[in-house]
Amino acid sequence: MDLSIVIVNWNTRDLLRDCLQSVEAGRASLKLEILVVDNASSDASAEMVRSEFPGVHLIENRKNLGFAAGNNVALRRAKGRIVMLLNTDTLVHGGVLAEAVAWMDAHPDTGVIGPRVLNSDGSVQPSCSAFPSLKHLTMQALGLTRIARWDSYRMTGWDRSSELNVDVISGAAMFVRRKAIEEVGLLDETFFFYGEETDWCHRFASAGWRLVFVPIPEVTHFGGGAVGKLNHRRDVMMTEGTTRLHRKHGGLAAGMLCFAILCFHNLSRALLWSVLALANRKGAKSRARHFLSVAADLPKAWPSGKQLAVQA
Repeated sequence: MDLSIVIVNWNTRDLLRDCLQSVEAGRASLKLEILVVDNASSDASAEMVRSEFPGVHLIENRKNLGFAAGNNVALRRAKGRIVMLLNTDTLVHGGVLAEAVAWMDAHPDTGVIGPRVLNSDGSVQPSCSAFPSLKHLTMQALGLTRIARWDSYRMTGWDRSSELNVDVISGAAMFVRRKAIEEVGLLDETFFFYGEETDWCHRFASAGWRLVFVPIPEVTHFGGGAVGKLNHRRDVMMTEGTTRLHRKHGGLAAGMLCFAILCFHNLSRALLWSVLALANRKGAKSRARHFLSVAADLPKAWPSGKQLAVQA
C-alpha cells in the first residue's frame, strides 16, 4: 500500500463529502486506502460515508475522542508505507498525493513533509512553523509577529516557494513515514485538539527524522471545520494544549511560564477589544465578548491529568 489517508470527522458532513470527492479525484495510480474516523457526530456524517463512499474504511467512535486519539484509532489499522493526516475542511488538488509519496520515497531520511496549503482565496497558508518556544509566544502576545520580518515563529515573511527544514507541520495536511511512526509512537492522547501534532513533530525531530516543507501543489484548507463549532473554546483549548506541550517537554516551570504568557495574551485582547467596543469600533463588541469568554474559562486551561474535551 502506497498511502493511507486518515481523516477524523466531527459534525462536518458536507465538508467531509467534498474532501472525500477531491481525494478520490486525485488518487491517480496510487495504491491507497482512505480511513474516516467519525467522532460520534450527530449530523449523519457516518451515514453519508456509508452510502456515498462505500470504498472508504469507516470507523465510528461512540464518543468524541478528540484529534489525537481519533487519528490513533485509524493509524493502528493503516497499511500504507506513507500515512497522510488530512482535515475534513480541505480539498486535495492535482497530483499532490502522488508527488508527495514520490518525494518521500526519494528522501528516506525525512519523516514528515507538508505540501503547499492554500486559503480559500488562493493565498498561501502558513502551514508550517517553528516550535512555539516561550520566546515566540511572548513575541506573539506582544503583537510583534504581525511584522513579517520579525515573525520567525509562523515564518509569514517566507513565500513557501522553496523546500525548507521546519520544526512543525500542520496536521491539516501532513504526510508521515510509517517507519518513523513505528520508531516514535502514535500521537499523545493526553492532547485532545491542540498541540498533538506539534508534540509529534518534536518527537520525530528528537529521534533524528527531518521535517520538510515541500512546495508540492496543493491542498486548500478552509479552516471552517470542527474548529468553527468551538467558538471561544478554541482559544481555551489552544491555551491548554500549548501549556501541556511546554509542561511535557520543559517541565513544570516552563508550563507555568507558558500559561502566564498565554493568559496575558488573552486578557490583554479582552481589555483592548472592550475599550474599542466602548468607542463603538466596528466589530469590537463581538471580539470583546469572545475574549471575555476566553478569560472566564482560562482557569480550565491549566492542563490536569485529563483532556480538556469538547462535547458534541
